[in-house]
Amino acid sequence: MGSSRLLVLAALAALSPVPAGAEALLARYEVRAAGLRVMEVEVRFELDGSRYRLRVHTRNTGLAGMLTQSEQVTVAEGAWRGAEPVPARYRAEGQGRSGPRRTALDWPTPTRPVLRALEPPIEPDREPVPEGLRANTVDALSALAKLTRTVARTGRCDASAAVYDGRRRADYTARTEGVQDLPRDGLHAGPALRCAFESRLLAGQRSEREADWARKPQQATAWLARPLPGREAIPVRIEMPSRWFGTIRAVLAEVTPLPSGQDVAEKRD
Repeated sequence: MGSSRLLVLAALAALSPVPAGAEALLARYEVRAAGLRVMEVEVRFELDGSRYRLRVHTRNTGLAGMLTQSEQVTVAEGAWRGAEPVPARYRAEGQGRSGPRRTALDWPTPTRPVLRALEPPIEPDREPVPEGLRANTVDALSALAKLTRTVARTGRCDASAAVYDGRRRADYTARTEGVQDLPRDGLHAGPALRCAFESRLLAGQRSEREADWARKPQQATAWLARPLPGREAIPVRIEMPSRWFGTIRAVLAEVTPLPSGQDVAEKRD
């Protein structure tokens, strides 16, 4: 679920709103594959003002959780320079099939990320990311915060970003496809803005055997609507094809405004 998880997170964050006032926003999504619940994603957005922070918590659920216990928390922090994010810190920690996983990226200078930690180390059969492709990149969530601000300011999904996550280097783009009337699924039914999302891997694929598949553009579609009166539109449904499981679908199950400073763990308790 590695690349699928990345693209789901990308679609969730890239097309989400700039929250109003000082409130953060907590959104919970259920992810389904082959008609079964396989993952739960919680996204906390703090994107208003001069700085931003995103926190994403993913965990396998249902049959997938029984077969493979996997959980990860990813946090990105930075500042705004106009409509451009200036990342400062990116941390991803969790447990996967092969054991603990950890990535730490810092930006001592705005244009060049420094990899502080990577666990497990880069695999011997994984193509390295050349130094030249790392320059002028941001982490996935900071890039997606940029796309978020574009949606909030223009009402459209048209944006792009260059992303480096410690193992892979990819280009992300989003474009507007119009308005579509959705049947109820989760919290929403009715009109929603339809946005196409695409990622193109430039370096970091795993082995020559997977090179052709890994370099093919990965697609997703997200539908945005307003589940909370007076708030900006957020994704209410996301769909993407997967290599093994048919279409993966994420639907909005719950959304809650949070006072600034209240963390997800406090909300659960």
